[in-house]
Amino acid sequence: MSLGAFVPVLIQILLAISLAVGVLAISHLLGQKTRGNPIKDSPYECGLPAEGKAHPRFAVKFYLVAMLFILFDVEVVFLIPWVLVYREFLAAGIPILLPVLFFIAVLIVGLVYEIKKGALEWER
Repeated sequence: MSLGAFVPVLIQILLAISLAVGVLAISHLLGQKTRGNPIKDSPYECGLPAEGKAHPRFAVKFYLVAMLFILFDVEVVFLIPWVLVYREFLAAGIPILLPVLFFIAVLIVGLVYEIKKGALEWER
C-alpha cells in the first residue's frame, strides 16, 4: 500500500483541524467581550431576568431510572450478535438457544426485581 492512498484522508484531517481552529479564532476576535457585565453574563431567558438557579438539582430517582435504562439497554445490545450469527450456529450444529433464553430470563428476573422494589415509581 503506497503512501499516496492516504493523501485524501490527510487532506480531510488537515481541513477539519484548520476549520475548527479558524472558527475558534474568528469567534475570539469578533465575538462580544462582556466580561464584568452581569446582565450579559447571565443566561438568556427570552429577555427576562433569570429565575432560580442555572443548574437545578435533580432527584436521585431520575439518576436511578437513567442508570437502569442504560444497564438494560447495554444488556439488550448483547443480543444483536446472537441475532446476526444465529443461522450460522444452527448450520454448525452449535446449540445456542438455551444460553440466550437463560440470558433473557436473567434480564426478566432483574426487571421484575426492580419493579417489585419500586425503582421505577416516580411518585414515591
